[in-house]
Amino acid sequence: MKVILTDKVSSLGNIGEVVNVSAGFARNFLIPNGKAVIADEGNQKQMKHYQKALGKKVAEEKQEAVEIKTKLDGMTLEFIKRVAGSGKIFGTVTNAEISAELKKQGLEVERRTITLDTPIKALGSFTAKAKLFPEVVAEFNIKVDIDPKQAEELKKKEAEAAEMKKRAAEKKAAAAEQGEEGSEEAPKELTEEQKLAKEADELLRN
Repeated sequence: MKVILTDKVSSLGNIGEVVNVSAGFARNFLIPNGKAVIADEGNQKQMKHYQKALGKKVAEEKQEAVEIKTKLDGMTLEFIKRVAGSGKIFGTVTNAEISAELKKQGLEVERRTITLDTPIKALGSFTAKAKLFPEVVAEFNIKVDIDPKQAEELKKKEAEAAEMKKRAAEKKAAAAEQGEEGSEEAPKELTEEQKLAKEADELLRN
């Protein structure tokens, strides 16, 4: 069922928007509570009438959205995450997290209005958008950094691994050098065929 929202409804839409909802939700909640009116697809005049009547409210909501957009455009939100062995972060940076972080900074932005170009599953910088009103869209940045404690742990492990690799290379070089010196002093072991040939040669000489 299509309805025109006469008030802003969280997780559904802004005032003046035409949205699809279940008949039960419309008749049992939205319409009785004055949050929506039925939008008859065949009655465009009725829709325009309601939207015109809501003009003042719509203008106020839009102005509020524009003010939020002014603050949100170009903003960078930073998230600290631990990283898995594959280089990806544990889990993803969700719309709910983004919405909660914006709220901490005094901006009320519903998670349903936030969209990402790609799911955030790795470290780096990303672009996000928030549709604050039908014609008001803000664009901001998401930056994901590794947990400083984990970064220090990884740096330490990397140094240890480099030291072990260096020692292994030195040990291998030393073993190779000893092997070359030993090969000059120790006689080369003869094969069975060579031994028989030598014995035969000695017998012939005698």
